[in-house]
Amino acid sequence: MVICKSKAEIAEMREAGRIAGHTLDVLATYIRPGVTANELDKIAEETIRSQGGIPTFKGYDPGQRGYDPKFRGYNGYPSTICISFNEEIVHGIPSKRALKEGDIIGIDIGATYKDWVGDTARTFMVGKVSDEARKLVEVTEQSLHIAIEKMRLGSYLFDISNAIADYVDQFGYGIVRDYCGHGVGHRMHEDPNVPHNRQQTRGMALRRGMVLAIEPMINLGTHQTRVKPDKWTVVTADGSLSAHFEHTIAITDGDPIVLTLP
Repeated sequence: MVICKSKAEIAEMREAGRIAGHTLDVLATYIRPGVTANELDKIAEETIRSQGGIPTFKGYDPGQRGYDPKFRGYNGYPSTICISFNEEIVHGIPSKRALKEGDIIGIDIGATYKDWVGDTARTFMVGKVSDEARKLVEVTEQSLHIAIEKMRLGSYLFDISNAIADYVDQFGYGIVRDYCGHGVGHRMHEDPNVPHNRQQTRGMALRRGMVLAIEPMINLGTHQTRVKPDKWTVVTADGSLSAHFEHTIAITDGDPIVLTLP
């Protein structure tokens, strides 16, 4: 069931998104060799809470499709951010691992404010990276901007997917298919799912008040994935680099509103 939001609800969601986006901006100032993933996770939690938010990911259980701050069971995610190094695509768990020169680091973060969720991600380059890594990051970020431009009344859900594919396919990269964009609201994952690879139909028409997280995950090699033994971290099947960008966007009568800008 797709839940469309009112103008007042979108305004409240904007504050959740602002907190998430602001936190990524704060983390950007710490991206350098030697900083550990655990240190970034601690900074992220402190920043979110200082803004009146709650870390959405911490305690998240995909089986429940919701947020429970008390949940610490088998599936409960243990950290504030997901941090993914190089060939890791998404859902990497922070650890003592330190950033090093040449890494590309995907950080995915959610902030809950007044029971609304803001969900965003960005891939950072650590120091001087290879030309192929830089190009992958730049293409992935641009594919998100292109997708956002399609998020207007008169478009269809899979126009978003095909806009990403039209742009990315020309570079020969793999577009991850096993994980996709999604609706956002009181829960981090709502209907509908939004694939990022090419679709054969147009899907449902976009409606005023729909709020979607669009998050292309683009691989230097194959689109295929596998999950590491920790049951969370997703990596490229061939060990190639991966980049990830995400915004939460509201569809309006006019231009789409990017809710997760800082």
